[in-house]
Amino acid sequence: MSEQQDQALVGRKAVLVSVYKGSGLKASCQEHLNELGLLAETHGIEVVHKEPCQVRKFDASTYIGTGKLQELFETKDRLGANLVIFDDEITPAQQRNLEKFFLVPVIDRTELILNVFAQRAQTSEAQLQIELARVRYEAPRLKRLWTHLSRQHGTGGGTAYLKGEGEKQIEIDRRILKRKISRLQDELKEVESHRGTQRGARLRSEIPIFAIIGYTNAGKSTLINALTDAGVFVEDKLFATLDPTTRKFTLKNNQDVLLIDTVGFIRKLPHLLVAAFKSTLEESVQADILLHLIDVSHPMAEEQAATTYDVLQELGAGNKPIITVLNKIDQAETSMIQRLRLKYPRSVSISALYKRGFDDLQEMMIDELSKQRACIQVRIPQSDYALVSEVMRLGNILNQDYEENDILMRVDVPQALAGKLRKYVV
Repeated sequence: MSEQQDQALVGRKAVLVSVYKGSGLKASCQEHLNELGLLAETHGIEVVHKEPCQVRKFDASTYIGTGKLQELFETKDRLGANLVIFDDEITPAQQRNLEKFFLVPVIDRTELILNVFAQRAQTSEAQLQIELARVRYEAPRLKRLWTHLSRQHGTGGGTAYLKGEGEKQIEIDRRILKRKISRLQDELKEVESHRGTQRGARLRSEIPIFAIIGYTNAGKSTLINALTDAGVFVEDKLFATLDPTTRKFTLKNNQDVLLIDTVGFIRKLPHLLVAAFKSTLEESVQADILLHLIDVSHPMAEEQAATTYDVLQELGAGNKPIITVLNKIDQAETSMIQRLRLKYPRSVSISALYKRGFDDLQEMMIDELSKQRACIQVRIPQSDYALVSEVMRLGNILNQDYEENDILMRVDVPQALAGKLRKYVV
């Protein structure tokens, strides 16, 4: 969807549609619709109706059956809606058929998320990543999107469709699209190289890195602001901030750490965005320890936590040390907190907004860091004094003595440095 078409959705009135199989899944379907509604409102779309649809099987041409489609058409007309949004990803053919039926634009969850991301991205990297994802999404939808090729427009605010000579133009536009993808990929490589340099500098500093991860709107930005006065933009909307923020924080044992506020995860995160945002999400992979923030006040907290773990697995970060941070305990049901504590024993309860539980959080961070360090006795020749300097910079010297030309030390150091000192251990 082009930027003009994207902006054309703002201010529209939308009917939201989600499907489920089995009567026991209706409540879950309704929660998914509520989240879709928040996404729509975040993008500036007015939600006038949410429709959970029970289906026995999916229709290959229109996703749902004609009977339900007719009901939705009447609901759309009665409420004056001029947009229909499906919670699941629909094919380009289904999208075209649904627009012909409803006579208004039809989009799916993937397209809506792409639009929200495009609206919220601030840095050049995020904007490039979004643009690349959008172009890849648009590629199979050329007939719906390339409206400048035809004078024949759909009615009732619908989208134009190409006919005749336009078919030849599609091939030209497809080649233009491929060139655009190639250009965006080249630009992204340059930006990612710069980010890699920054990341390398952080790793060389040997300062432990904590990445704050979690479902969108779980309170990650509120937490980093409360701990560091980072001034990260906070708003009660999905994806209020997309660009990662890194801040130094000193724990109460006087140890410096880096905190990274990462982009929020979401159910059914489009694979296009997982690929497009990989360099941003890789902050989670590169971190030493993950702080997994869960909004325990949310009725779907358990599903949201599971979604975060699924995305971590996709990124290859599933085996990272994780501290589970149960946030918004001031608004949560005790039963939900207890269930999540049982499920995630390595957890701590906090309220980022009211700065409650921060001492317990720091204690757990210190404890987790201690597992990443080693206490060893070493004998280092003065000829290798550069290693002594590294120990002084990165570790804690517990005891030090001299014997002939050697330096005897008992030190507490990061595991990575302990490996370098292995041959000097006595």
